[in-house]
Amino acid sequence: MKLALAAARRVRRNATCCKGTAMSASNADSVRTRLETVIALAHLLERFERSTAAASADQYRLVVSRLKAALSKDLPDDALQPVLNAHPAAAELYENMHYEHSGLSRSSLDRSVSSEMLTAQVLARLSKGSRSIS
Repeated sequence: MKLALAAARRVRRNATCCKGTAMSASNADSVRTRLETVIALAHLLERFERSTAAASADQYRLVVSRLKAALSKDLPDDALQPVLNAHPAAAELYENMHYEHSGLSRSSLDRSVSSEMLTAQVLARLSKGSRSIS
């Protein structure tokens, strides 16, 4: 969480200290606000994921829906990555949102390959089981 907040501060500093760059102060405020929203929602989703007390399905869906919307906005990669690193549930959601274009880009290659191999094995077993039932 501290890293994510530091990233939000860095966005603000970079925009205001460097005159003549593409990012104006108002644009930096907008990016910072969007980033702070992502941080708050990611933190809340993480609490839901780790809590022993279950959140209602509606609460969970609402947080995920709002986080998806917030992650869909344009955010600087160098500010977003610390947030995703600090919040694994948000990182997984982000990865799922971008799977079509970049695959399992946040997962290690070994983990991705072993997941796909395990899935293929399970599907093969299920396929064999359904043929023996017929």
